[in-house]
Amino acid sequence: MSSIIRVGASTCGLAAGADQVITAISRQIERRQLNAQIQRTGCLGACHREPLVEVLVDGVSVLYGPITPERVPLVLDQHFGTGERGFQSDWIVSRRRDKSDYPFLARQVKVTTQLCGIINPHSLDDYLANGGYQALRQALKYTPEEIIQLIKASNLRGRGGAGFPTGMKWEITRRAQGAPKYIICNADEGDPGAFMDRTMIEGDPHRLLEGMLIGAYAMGATKGYLYVRAEYPLAVKMLREAIAAATAYGVVGKNILGSGMNFEFFIKEGAGAFVCGEETALMHSIEGYRGMPTMRPPYPSEHGLWGLPTNINNVETFASVPSIILNGPTWFASIGTAQSGGTKTFALTGAIKKSGLVEAPIGMPLRELIFEIGGGAKSGREFKAVQLGGPSGGCLPAALLDTRIDYQDLKATGAIMGSGGMVTVDDTTCMVDFARYFLAFTQDESCGKCVPCRVGTRKLLNLLTKITRGRATERDVEHMESLCETVRLGSLCGLGQTAPNPILTTLKYFKDEYMAHVLDHHCPAGVCAMDGGEPFELLASAKISTRAEELA
Repeated sequence: MSSIIRVGASTCGLAAGADQVITAISRQIERRQLNAQIQRTGCLGACHREPLVEVLVDGVSVLYGPITPERVPLVLDQHFGTGERGFQSDWIVSRRRDKSDYPFLARQVKVTTQLCGIINPHSLDDYLANGGYQALRQALKYTPEEIIQLIKASNLRGRGGAGFPTGMKWEITRRAQGAPKYIICNADEGDPGAFMDRTMIEGDPHRLLEGMLIGAYAMGATKGYLYVRAEYPLAVKMLREAIAAATAYGVVGKNILGSGMNFEFFIKEGAGAFVCGEETALMHSIEGYRGMPTMRPPYPSEHGLWGLPTNINNVETFASVPSIILNGPTWFASIGTAQSGGTKTFALTGAIKKSGLVEAPIGMPLRELIFEIGGGAKSGREFKAVQLGGPSGGCLPAALLDTRIDYQDLKATGAIMGSGGMVTVDDTTCMVDFARYFLAFTQDESCGKCVPCRVGTRKLLNLLTKITRGRATERDVEHMESLCETVRLGSLCGLGQTAPNPILTTLKYFKDEYMAHVLDHHCPAGVCAMDGGEPFELLASAKISTRAEELA
């Protein structure tokens, strides 16, 4: 029986040097003539310990990280040698196969990411050996209407941000008139600091395809698009490989598994426009037009791609479906809250000790996720705030850390769940500058179609810049609050409607910092240049260098 050496080779692992580590392991295996197999995997989520190497010998697992090429011989000696001096015990992340001895991983509840970092995402056989496509086989035994009822009973809500009930959305598409019907996976992940979709696709691409296939069967769709950012080359490669393998296996194409169902996938690489995360803009991009939003109704479920019924869900929503079919809707619903079943993934970044991808049950308090899983603020600093939902989200202070991660609870604070970006900041961050960073992003990404967003975000950004330069008055702050409401209520799509959220929430919870800039011409965090500096009009948003930008 050969030993297995798993190496996390997702984008985060590769950026940390996983390829060099794999080369070093390969050379050691050859030199020592070991009966060991190297397995490339996706990311376990513990990005802060990459490159991660897991050694499995006779069923016993030890996870190490971060591992460099120089550390490889010392690690392998622990299993295949005498244990040379120089090995450090703090390289060990976990000694258990379930990783229950590492708090960052032990406190998570993994559903959509349960195989990420475990299987070889390039291998269909690995996916099949772990129950892959069994949910599809089981789903095909039900009627489409029964599948929709299962999804409704699970309380699965769309994980793309709005949280619309998935089963209801599928039912509307199922009943809509017109053919062919389309389903689209929105993997246009553009929030600063977000990497949920990328991690799931790179670590377990077949789960996404299986979820989409079940959805297509339920809704009567025959064509599916995967809209993925071109900046995710590894994710795109994984999807192309997975589609080809699934087609050869017979779960994609004509007469799938003898059921009479026909379905084909297409990949559309987005060009990096944040606005294309909005449904109507995304569909226009697929159709070959410039990605710009249009008024709704009509909604895509009834009048979508090329005027035909179209369902749009994100990666995490579709990836939840196989587990619902296999384990039942009651099981899934029991994980979350009464209104929202299941788990939610978060990209935990910023001033945090343990950054990475976290999958937690809906309803978990922010405090538990940030402190017990993430370890709290790094470098001994004081935790100050967390930005939820990216540029569309809101910033919550330490006083609200007992807020549950739930659609309703977060909305009550002025924040939103969003797609899952979670950027933490410590007491070295200026909240005015932090809000300015996100406004610079949304202003730069505005498509310019509607005046409230095109002009309003520019004016908001200029006012924030004026405050950080120490040139603003109290009247400017009042004007900014009023303008936020105008942009929120008057913008055409979600980008403009939510763009003021970082300002509104920082004003709500950190107004004293705004007043310190305005009245005392002083930045409490010592970040802002209170005099001098170039006029903002001369600064491209891409060149803005702020503490907030580093964190995101």
